[in-house]
Amino acid sequence: MKAAVVHELGKAPVYGDFEEPVPAGDEVRVHVTASALTNFTKLRALGKHYSFSSKPPFVVGIDGIGTLDDGRRVYFLFPRAPFGGMAERTVVSASRCMSIPDGLDDVKLAALADPGMSAWVALEARAKMIPGETVLINGATGSAGGIAVQIAKHLGARRIIVTGRNKEVLDHLRSIGADQIVVLGPDGSAPEDALRQHFRQRIDVVLDYLWGPSALQIIAAASAGEATTPVRFVQLGLAGGATVTLPGGLLRSSAIEIMGSGIGSVAADEIFTIIGKLMSAAPTARFELATTPLPLNRIEEAWAAAANAPRIVLTLDHRQPRPNFERRFGIRRFWNARSRRP
Repeated sequence: MKAAVVHELGKAPVYGDFEEPVPAGDEVRVHVTASALTNFTKLRALGKHYSFSSKPPFVVGIDGIGTLDDGRRVYFLFPRAPFGGMAERTVVSASRCMSIPDGLDDVKLAALADPGMSAWVALEARAKMIPGETVLINGATGSAGGIAVQIAKHLGARRIIVTGRNKEVLDHLRSIGADQIVVLGPDGSAPEDALRQHFRQRIDVVLDYLWGPSALQIIAAASAGEATTPVRFVQLGLAGGATVTLPGGLLRSSAIEIMGSGIGSVAADEIFTIIGKLMSAAPTARFELATTPLPLNRIEEAWAAAANAPRIVLTLDHRQPRPNFERRFGIRRFWNARSRRP
């Protein structure tokens, strides 16, 4: 079968042949139709993420959308190594495979799964957000932050504040749920007076996708006697810097709780349960996420795309063209027409 295969750690995967997966025990075979290329997927494939230790060769991709041998449409998570989501077929434990509702196509669901799950887990499982609370999303201009705005609104946030350097994107976030914006400077710093004013008005939960200078400023603002209630600060990403120097006095001077969210801090079963909630909500919530679908054989091009590009989903189509269409229009024209259907 064809797959996106890593032959050497630290190097990009290539499109090529890989052994056919055979289910064992409680596993099922999935005929993959779409799998998202996320930063998490890249880090694991490059051997730079703590949650993955497989040796090459292996197929990249932690999840995706596909069909079982019986035709059931499913979402799957964590295929058995060395198999992955970016292949024609993969194998996964039946307990990591769920039926998905109609209403959204495979590409949109595949793109939504990782950032939507990350935000939902952070808000529900880690911060224990209660409807009516105020959420500050630090670094909301990326695709993950944009989905976090929509998830927070869906879960009942009363007020949502977003930060980022791109004011145009921040202004757009108002149309999908954000209430107020804070524009970060070129160095990633935030206006201290603005942060303190927001804390005076109450912030209950912080989702931090940046770390670095802006995260430290948020912690300082919450610790300067400005926070009117305890603040749950959830760390999710490192786009603004891998480390901060955090004086102990900042923690002693306020009721701030700092925690991370991800594999290790949340049980895999709880993550999978929350993905089920996300998939069930998606058809009616209509979460907005810019996505670029590419065929699997363009994995090297997708891998080299800019980090701030629309979320890329690698696609595979197992449907067979009907002979009359193939003769009359040619396979390529037939498939392009199918792909434009709503």
